[in-house]
Formats: sequence, C-alpha cells, structure tokens
Amino acid sequence: MASLWLTRSASRARLRPSLTSSLSIISSSSSSSSSSSSPTTITSPNFITRLSHLFPDFENSRHHFNVSKKNLSLLSNFRPGIAWISTSSGVGDNSGKGDQNNKNVAGGPSWIDVYLPRGIQPYAKLARLDKPIGTWLLAWPCMWSITLASTPGQLPDFKMAALFGCGALLLRGAGCTVNDLLDRDIDTMVERTKLRPVASGLLTPFQGICFLGFQLLLGLGILLQLNNYSRVLGASSLLLVFSYPLMKRFTFWPQAYLGLTFNWGALLGWSAVKGSLDPAIVFPLYFSGVFWTLVYDTIYAHQ
Repeated sequence: MASLWLTRSASRARLRPSLTSSLSIISSSSSSSSSSSSPTTITSPNFITRLSHLFPDFENSRHHFNVSKKNLSLLSNFRPGIAWISTSSGVGDNSGKGDQNNKNVAGGPSWIDVYLPRGIQPYAKLARLDKPIGTWLLAWPCMWSITLASTPGQLPDFKMAALFGCGALLLRGAGCTVNDLLDRDIDTMVERTKLRPVASGLLTPFQGICFLGFQLLLGLGILLQLNNYSRVLGASSLLLVFSYPLMKRFTFWPQAYLGLTFNWGALLGWSAVKGSLDPAIVFPLYFSGVFWTLVYDTIYAHQ
C-alpha cells in the first residue's frame, strides 16, 4: 500500500502544472532562446510592467486611439446608414450582446482618423463630423420649410438651402461642443462617452471653448446673410442650444426639449424666404417636427 501511494503521488507531481513553469512562458525572451535556456521564475511584484511594451502609447491622453494598419482593415466593414439615428455620439458600448459588432463598427477607426491631420482630429470628433446623422436631422426641417416657402411651380432656393445646410453643420457641432464641456466629468464615468475628446483629456476645456467660439463665429457669418427678421429669430435659437445639455439634469423629458431645439429651422427657413412667419403653416410643421424628434430620440435613449 505504501509503494502504491508513493507511485500515485509521483504521477500527480509530474502532471500538476506549477506556477513557476506557467509564468516562465511569459518571461521567456524569444522562441529561439527559450528552447535552450531553462525556465525563469518571475519574482518581481511588478512583473506586469514588463509587458508594458505590448500596449499602445497613449501619449498625453488616457484613452488616445492610434490607428494601425491592422485597424484600417476595419474600415471595409464600416457602413454608416440612415438607421443610425443617434443625435450624439461616442464609442459604442462594448458590454452585453452584440459586443463584436459594436467593436467593429463603433470602436474602429473612422474617416477622421485616416484622412485628417492629427492636430485637427480631436476637433473634428468634438463636432461629431464622423456622425453626420445629427446634422441631417437638424437640416431636414429647414429644407422642408424652405420648400414650402418657395413660389408654386418653382424649385426651392438652392442658395438658401446651401446656407442652411452649412448652418446645420456648424450649429450641431456647437451643440455637441457645449454638451461635452458641460458633461466632461460625467462622461469619464460612462463607457460609451469616456473616449470623447474633452472627457479623455485629448482636448482641454479651454481648447473646447475656443473651438466653440470659432464655430459660432462661422455661424454668425451665415446668419448675417439672412434678412433682419431671420437674424433675430436665428440668434434666439442659441438659448435653446446652450440650455439643452442641462435639461437631462432637471427634467425627465430632455427629448422634448431637443425637439424644440432641433426643429427651430422649420420657423427660420420660412422667415428667411418670406421675411416673416405664417403661423398657420410654420407652427404645424414645427410642432410635428417636435413630436418626430420625441419619437426618434426616445428610441435612441432606449438603445
């Protein structure tokens, strides 16, 4: 019985993997030298730091994303579509079901990372230039209103439509900038938003404010192309733009306030063409747009 017990003990000792031999795989220098040298035991309590060269250098940002040639292959699977109704943006949530799809689409490099200079990329992401659906949602009510105000039998004013398209791009970017500046402390604690330029430290709040001033200056140049009535009406929308990011702190209905903000172009487009407002036409268009926004932003909030 004693000899049988000793035999079993020796067999178990040979089959049991030791912690020393497991860790030696990590510390081996290369495949060529590992075959000739004996296993090395890791004794340093900070041995994880030896693996730091395997991770990307984040430079001056905690979560800076460097595009590699391998990551560029993800662009072949990048297919933005009209179904992306998000009015704000960030990095997709990598938890839960659909994790792999979110990593490939939301977490991969965008055209900003590939084509724009490195110094401009944080500002382009702050303005959500890689998420154009928000600009479309802001521009559509303007285009509807301009079309309704056009002379029967004639096409809409393309110059006016182009001005409002550029204005929608600038105003949406300014709204996103205000949102990120006000929520920068909260965004760091949310998986979906922690990689935003201000929250991640890629841009300082002062740089964000300067960029906001630049966007508003360009927007002012567009506003001055309109008539005096439209200038006052357009400037009044800034109150909604700057106060909207705070509504989620004071009310459970920020989507309704977003509807009031995003559809202001339904009023402004008509006045830019006619020089005044016709309540019988523009108010039904405006409030129908408000409820339309309430629907799609509620869907986005649940997603």
